Amino acid sequence: MFRWGVLSTAKIGREQLLPAMVDAENGVLSAIASRDLSKAKALAERFGARQAFGSYEELLASKDVDGVYIPLPTSQHVEWTAKAIEAGKHVLVEKPLALDAKDIQPLIKLRDAKKVLVCEAFMVIYHPQWIKVRDLIASGAIGRLRHVQGAFSYYNVDPNNMRNKLDLGGGALPDIGVYPTVSTRFSTGKEPLRVQATIERDKKFGTDIYSSIRADFGDFELSFYLSTQMAARQVMVFHGEKGFIELFSPFNAGLYDHHRVELHNQNHTEAQVFRFPGTQQYRLEVETFARAAQGGKERVFTLEESVLNQKVIDAIFRAGGKDGWEAV
Repeated sequence: MFRWGVLSTAKIGREQLLPAMVDAENGVLSAIASRDLSKAKALAERFGARQAFGSYEELLASKDVDGVYIPLPTSQHVEWTAKAIEAGKHVLVEKPLALDAKDIQPLIKLRDAKKVLVCEAFMVIYHPQWIKVRDLIASGAIGRLRHVQGAFSYYNVDPNNMRNKLDLGGGALPDIGVYPTVSTRFSTGKEPLRVQATIERDKKFGTDIYSSIRADFGDFELSFYLSTQMAARQVMVFHGEKGFIELFSPFNAGLYDHHRVELHNQNHTEAQVFRFPGTQQYRLEVETFARAAQGGKERVFTLEESVLNQKVIDAIFRAGGKDGWEAV
């Protein structure tokens, strides 16, 4: 059994990843660390973790931990990923891993030197609905793909939330802009060449709160908008010459809508619906990661892919400050 350690008692861990680790068929939750030992003990008791530590360093030194999950604030991801690798631990780190693509390169060197697995936690690529989209596109079900359209938004104006704190890596693009980009890249196997963007920032927080983005993939275009101060919505549409594919809850399946993919024909007279009830994408993520860390030939999100995805986000930020296209 793969022995997990978790750095911090963050909400995403409490609500999604820790339950997934407890339910996983090939892993156990071994330890939880917090700078507040009482919080670590309370969460360890809640989820049945064997150990609780009052510092992240103590957990990384534990011989009872094979790999760690890092849901710390974004600005701390690179630092603690590096420390975990140095300690010889496998690492699953929350997205975004970094705020600049160049900061990921040193982690690749460390990973290779220590011979551990390090992955950014994009749970969507493990969900069968996205594997179905990728397979439908590859099989020619919609013919030539011409346009991908997406939206991701929610409303959050809490000044104490890390997503609204610029110094912690907050903002819409780091938090949710990564999803339309990574899912389009995953589904098509293509990389964008250039981007255009309009970006609006909150006058008080300084974070980006709204973006409208256009990305040129050469063979097709991706356009999407995202916001942290709009009514909650998620959708992704892949539109081809012979039909289109629509996902109604592409990133938080089961929360925004059901786990379903719809394939429409050219004349919009027929639709096939693919449903995936009961799918737990976070459990699939941790189980796949554990198998890969133990030598399995699993498809995981590599650091090399993280570099490519972060380059797109970096280019979007640059494009937001100018008119016209910005090269990725």
